[in-house]
Amino acid sequence: MCGIVGLYLKDPTLQPQLGSLLGAMLLEMSERGPDSAGFAVYRDPVDGGTVKLTLFHPDRHYPWRTLTARLGDDLDTPVDGEMRATHLVMQVAARPEQVRHWLDAHHPEVKIMGMGEVIEIYKEKGSPEQVARRFELAKIAGSHALGHTRMATESAVTTEHSHPFSTGLDLCLVHNGSLSNHNRLRRWLTKRGIRFQTDNDSEVAAGYLTHRLREGATLKEALDAALRDLDGFYTFAVGTRDGFAVLRDPIACKPAVMAETDAWVAMASEYRALDSLPGVEKARLWEPEPATVYAWGR
Repeated sequence: MCGIVGLYLKDPTLQPQLGSLLGAMLLEMSERGPDSAGFAVYRDPVDGGTVKLTLFHPDRHYPWRTLTARLGDDLDTPVDGEMRATHLVMQVAARPEQVRHWLDAHHPEVKIMGMGEVIEIYKEKGSPEQVARRFELAKIAGSHALGHTRMATESAVTTEHSHPFSTGLDLCLVHNGSLSNHNRLRRWLTKRGIRFQTDNDSEVAAGYLTHRLREGATLKEALDAALRDLDGFYTFAVGTRDGFAVLRDPIACKPAVMAETDAWVAMASEYRALDSLPGVEKARLWEPEPATVYAWGR
């Protein structure tokens, strides 16, 4: 079942409200996904040469300070970190792969939820209300965000299997639906250097887009190619550094609705998730067409 939401703020004066607006949208999707929830926010870009990572370990008392201190010593670079529940958002003046290799070698028990210059990803088991409160979503400012509430049907109820999934720098995906050829695609993508942390089909969809973008495709071109290569039924919402996109499969059996004003663009699995947005009564409303890419960016 699952519920997905996305919000892209055109009006910068609304950015302090991003978390509270997304939280209200996510809460309306609770009945569609009560077992876990998550969200990706785009905010606070780091300086060039610095990478931002969201890390996860299930132990709320995990020794993050020991990890960051050792990382800083080994790479001879300053490391900043901010804890939110079981997650740490860390900024390191190093190359992304350099940090990933260090974590693989010294702390394989730690999972990388997201990586890039802007993205932060938070997800956990529990209801959308519990997860939003745990990570203090209402206090988060930013330019755009995606959210997901999950009803597990094909993989375990764990934090790692929750959405959003990120397989490339500043790219993430949330998904409502099911892919039928994800195992074959996973093998094909693994041979081409895409890394996976779960057996979730949605992570394969994210990995596919990462692969196409690395080949030089635009996001629209990558999503157009997905219509040819991904079998199944789906509604995707995809976040990037500069914006977000929405795609439904050619049959479009999974629900979606979109709304746009001069101040924002939003999508959700059901209209009720849009009803609390400012000025929604004057918004242009529509149901996204099958096999059609909708994208916004700066």
